[in-house]
Amino acid sequence: MKAFRLDELEAERAANDGAYLQFLRERNMSVGLYALDAGAVDPQQPHRQDEVYFVVSGRASITVGTETTQVGRGSVVYVPAGAVHKFHHITEDLRVMVVFSPPEG
Repeated sequence: MKAFRLDELEAERAANDGAYLQFLRERNMSVGLYALDAGAVDPQQPHRQDEVYFVVSGRASITVGTETTQVGRGSVVYVPAGAVHKFHHITEDLRVMVVFSPPEG
């Protein structure tokens, strides 16, 4: 078993001055914490993996392909591999758990 605390992951991510911290990598998936502050621009490009986003905190909109929806704490969004997608109109600091399958990278 591997167990993680969100507050510790956030501290590690912040200490490394990055928007993304991968904290679990296994044969069939990887998991990370993604952070975008209010007003930030999301620099993501399409990924080769399927993704699931779970919004831990914050508020924003996300566009996947031609569809847009608002997200907040508790929202779950699936993004298929290769799909153009971005968070935008980030009105509250956004913290998102990201699951990639297969593992990212």
